[in-house]
Amino acid sequence: MTRLSWMFFVSMFFVTAPAFAQQQEEPVTLPIQRLTMDMAVQAAQATIEACRKEGVNVAVSIVDRGGHTQVMLRDTLAMDLTIAISQRKAYTAMTFNAPTSTLIDRFSGAYGVGKDERLVLSAGALPIAAGSSILGGIGVSGAPSGETDEKCAAAGLAAIQTDLEMSM
Repeated sequence: MTRLSWMFFVSMFFVTAPAFAQQQEEPVTLPIQRLTMDMAVQAAQATIEACRKEGVNVAVSIVDRGGHTQVMLRDTLAMDLTIAISQRKAYTAMTFNAPTSTLIDRFSGAYGVGKDERLVLSAGALPIAAGSSILGGIGVSGAPSGETDEKCAAAGLAAIQTDLEMSM
């Protein structure tokens, strides 16, 4: 190898090495926090118990951060319709990372996002989050009011919130 070729090779090494090292520092995968099935079941059962104390039979759905149903429980006398509504409420809370009671008047236009069939813009669901991670949503349907649904959802979330915060 001639001296000129060698100098060219060495200079190219010093030009490209920092760019290569920078590319290697960027992650190729992301660590994603997920709610375990056991935590989701615990939250759902606590929600059902809270609603029973209120004298109502409901359905509760827990969706993961992708909006997929992870757990769904329907109490003995809750109507079948409560299943779909609780799932959509949970999906809505997870999607907007907000209690659904705060979204009721948010989308009033004829072509607003609120017209999406997967969304239910009524009280009764809360996002499940810990640290800075959205883990899912918890939705309840079947009580006489959305406020009662959301109160039960809050009880379910409270049953697991400390464990979630400690795990982050």
